Amino acid sequence: MDSSMYGKIDKAKRYAEERERIKFHSFEALIEGNNSDKTVRYNDGKWDCDCHYFSNYGVCAHTMAFEILLEKMVVPGEHPEF
Repeated sequence: MDSSMYGKIDKAKRYAEERERIKFHSFEALIEGNNSDKTVRYNDGKWDCDCHYFSNYGVCAHTMAFEILLEKMVVPGEHPEF
């Protein structure tokens, strides 16, 4: 392995540990639900999910799961704090 690669690996580990340095602008992901898979989208602070609950309330367990997973890297949705 190229000797400079060791430094890059260490830097990558530091970035991964400092979550607040990473900001997502947009993504689309699939979450495997208990009954069916759901698609969650995030675009510049706005959340969307194709589940029925989200269409009624603007928040759901699927979007909140991603908020927890990506803490400090995305803008939270509008809901009570958890």
